[in-house]
Amino acid sequence: MDEISYKESGLDFRIIRAVEEMGFEQMTPIQVQAIPVLLQGRDIIGQAQTGTGKTAAFGIPAIQNVDPEDSSLQVLILCPTRELAIQAAREIRNFAKFMQGIKVLPIYGGQDIVKQIRSLKGGVQIVVGTPGRVMDHMRRHTLKLKNIKMLVLDEADEMLNMGFRDDIETICSEIKSEHQTALFSATMPREILDIAEKYQNDAQVIKVVKKELTIPLVRQYYYEVKNRDKEEVICRLLDYYNPKRSLIFCNTKRMVDDLADNLKGRGYFAEGLHGDMNQYQRDRVMQNFRNGKTEILIATDVAARGIDVDDVEAVFNYDVPQDIEYYVHRIGRTGRAGRKGRAFTLVVGREIYKMREIEKTCKTRIKNRLIPTVNDITQSKAENIMKQAIDVLKKDDLSKISLMLEKKMNEDDLTAIELASAFLKMHLGEEPENIILVEDPYIPEKTNKDKKKKKFRGEHDKKKNGKKKEIPFGKFRYKGRKKKGKTIN
Repeated sequence: MDEISYKESGLDFRIIRAVEEMGFEQMTPIQVQAIPVLLQGRDIIGQAQTGTGKTAAFGIPAIQNVDPEDSSLQVLILCPTRELAIQAAREIRNFAKFMQGIKVLPIYGGQDIVKQIRSLKGGVQIVVGTPGRVMDHMRRHTLKLKNIKMLVLDEADEMLNMGFRDDIETICSEIKSEHQTALFSATMPREILDIAEKYQNDAQVIKVVKKELTIPLVRQYYYEVKNRDKEEVICRLLDYYNPKRSLIFCNTKRMVDDLADNLKGRGYFAEGLHGDMNQYQRDRVMQNFRNGKTEILIATDVAARGIDVDDVEAVFNYDVPQDIEYYVHRIGRTGRAGRKGRAFTLVVGREIYKMREIEKTCKTRIKNRLIPTVNDITQSKAENIMKQAIDVLKKDDLSKISLMLEKKMNEDDLTAIELASAFLKMHLGEEPENIILVEDPYIPEKTNKDKKKKKFRGEHDKKKNGKKKEIPFGKFRYKGRKKKGKTIN
């Protein structure tokens, strides 16, 4: 199927603006097929894996068909878990960013139901919830279904696996108003087809066969960070690993421009690449990247499609991609032609669940790493400089320079260590003040509980006067070696 951009989709211009601000330019296959059908008001059965853009496939039509003047509940979306409900609600809220009057609310177990009731009374058009909590609100009559226009069952197979079939059927049967039902599932067991037959009318089946996603032989790592610290962390990783040529992926064009400007301001040879640049600008940026004038290329997913450079040493995901296929395409830019490659992803908050999806879908392992400290970076730089010096020592004839240094050392009474230390300091230079933090936020702090708890190697409890006594390693007697009155130190 041909790719369609959001600009060509005929959607409300406010939705297109929001989607583009989120960094999406092209519609995914499930979106291309599902959105037009749902906008017509028809029922659908969508078979698609996680990570194919399903939330936008049902979320965008839901927003476009909602009446913002009517504060009653018009769209109900059921998800199997609280995490998926929160994630879907957040994405739909982002799609509706420029549409005034549309409210989206996630409801799920584990959150104070009184707060949810208060929010529902304030008027909400779209509710994203787990079946159990939706049933709770229905029993309390705090969730009124009489004006429902659209019902979405997301990850239907997972909901059935978790034992929600009775709840789903109860919710479906309670919606008396004329509405459309959209059912999305990765698999289609008999139970799901039974629900579809019972509660859908002439549903159109949309099946997206997901490509076999294979991860190339690239070492993959992720770092948990706060959003405000992303730029600082990317600089630390660039300094620590010191790749000769690297790619940084961002989800939005604005982020590409901002990050490129900020990295250049810090002294890095970086340039941005995105769809708003004309062909001459794109060619110039790519030429500089290929010939080594630009060491760091920052790009959006769409702009990076034409990049064909074999010796990219590292790929950095400044933003976690929304589509799993994008992740695979991104990290496939490194580790080519038998070379080693690394991929690093900055993860903020609940994006960790997206990383778990990527691991599960691609059958890969992405390791969690601690962010390098300033001391780690200094050590890494020193090791690189010394490695270069050793290479020079092995390859070149340094006899004349050695004689000159020996003469200077005798004149000024210097040792070889002192002179080497001075040269190393000159090459290391001074760390820029803007990346040295007085209190490094990436070093875990000890909690009060940790401070109070004393750890002993080989900790044993020994009763004395009815109380337990902790005895450090080396001060307790081993079983099997009984020597009266003696201890083993």
